[in-house]
Amino acid sequence: MRKINISKYEGNTHYSVHVIDSYGQEHHLGYLGLTHSISMEDIDRMAEEIWSNETKKEVDLMSKAIKECIEIDIENGIEPSLD
Repeated sequence: MRKINISKYEGNTHYSVHVIDSYGQEHHLGYLGLTHSISMEDIDRMAEEIWSNETKKEVDLMSKAIKECIEIDIENGIEPSLD
């Protein structure tokens, strides 16, 4: 599902802008606020560019192995530690 998220950031004075592509990957576009901002036209343009060039990121094998080890620890009642 493609989506544009605009959420409050830093004490309600700024808004963070993210685009979600059809693979569920999140892309940060920037901030809307008083001092530095992007326009709605910029958001639309950047979202369309991301959506027209979508590719699914491959899972890093090391990250996948670490995640699976953590899940095994949790299943066996061991508190995971990355130290």
